[in-house]
Amino acid sequence: MRYTKMHGAGNSFILTDALHGELRGEDLSILALRLCDKKTGPGADGLIVLTPAPDADFGMLFYNADGSRGEMCGNGARCLARYGVEHGLVHDPEAIRIRATAGLVYGRKITEELYEVRLNDPSIIDLHRYVRAGGHFWDCAYLELGEPGIPHAVLEVASSAFDEPDALRKLGSALRHSPAFPKGANVTFACVTGERSVRAVTYERGVEDFTLACGTGSGATAAALLLRARLKGSPVTVEMPGGRLSVALRREGDTVRDLLLTGPTAVVEEGLI
Repeated sequence: MRYTKMHGAGNSFILTDALHGELRGEDLSILALRLCDKKTGPGADGLIVLTPAPDADFGMLFYNADGSRGEMCGNGARCLARYGVEHGLVHDPEAIRIRATAGLVYGRKITEELYEVRLNDPSIIDLHRYVRAGGHFWDCAYLELGEPGIPHAVLEVASSAFDEPDALRKLGSALRHSPAFPKGANVTFACVTGERSVRAVTYERGVEDFTLACGTGSGATAAALLLRARLKGSPVTVEMPGGRLSVALRREGDTVRDLLLTGPTAVVEEGLI
């Protein structure tokens, strides 16, 4: 099996083709477990499988590192857009179409490394969902992007919280598994650093740890904090441990539309396994 390992701002993925039945009969959950574990494969945060799609350039099946199926992945979609362009699978680099479980994702090439995707619009927005964890109630914003939606919880923290990653990781795990989130949730801790800037880190469902960046988490964070009037406008710069992402979005009453996620992509390696 041929694969390409890529990352978007440090969020890493194994990409492989199934456009012509290459993985017929494979259990993709087991494949994700094997490939994403550094002991048995290249190691990554997730597995992306390209599939045929009649209404798009190609389809995207996304699996988390623990083998669970994901609805979509923002940084993964940006990496996939670049992969499609560089492998001649895209009709127009300015209008890339990817069919994901959460819905149709549009992307475009900006430079050789910089790619943009339009995240799925929120299908659920709850700006104040109080969640009990660790003996306290936490005022989380809860959003689902797409339908079926990618679940995200966003919790504002002080900048000093980032200096205690172990405590933040413990809280992230507790919130991620809270019954307040029936589907589980990706949990982003965010600190507003300017009128249009945020520092953030995401504890990702399916990885069960912090990742270096989260694209849909950045989109959910920008949306939640804009709707909470904590940010003044768009675009929003999101500083994550692996790099900087940008989210442009349009407020429309009590919701947001047209979330455009932009950031770097990189090819790490290509191989045969």
